[in-house]
Amino acid sequence: MRREKTPVTVAAVARRAAVSRTFIYTSTDARTAVAGAATASDLRQADDRAAQDAGQEATWRERALNAEDALKAATAEIVRQRARIGELLGQVRDLEAEWTQEAIQRITTENTTLKQRVRQLTTDSRTLDERLKAARSNLRFQDRRLADLEAQLADPSAAT
Repeated sequence: MRREKTPVTVAAVARRAAVSRTFIYTSTDARTAVAGAATASDLRQADDRAAQDAGQEATWRERALNAEDALKAATAEIVRQRARIGELLGQVRDLEAEWTQEAIQRITTENTTLKQRVRQLTTDSRTLDERLKAARSNLRFQDRRLADLEAQLADPSAAT
């Protein structure tokens, strides 16, 4: 952070030196000392500004160089991507060229038919699965009934 320096004035020098302004105006040595201090202060401020400007210019130069490098890299990437897109579009055109409109229509129709067949087979499979579960349930019931009847035949007195 740069600190602003106050300009060297007769009033500022008089306050700092704890003397009157009249003394500075009447004394040649004092006037010469104030003028020398003002000149030195101006030179220091000019040097400070020059150093700060040089630092800022270096920062901006570095930013500009970084921006140029980033722009070059982005441009190269865009060129690579455009080339890849061109290659892929060429491949799509090549693939489309192999198929006639008739062949595309036939394949689309076959695809639709196969999808309908898959739906029908899925429905049939669910129906058969439900029937199988029902048959297994009936079989378990019949097995229990058969076991009960066999028990009654083996021990007629247990029948109620």
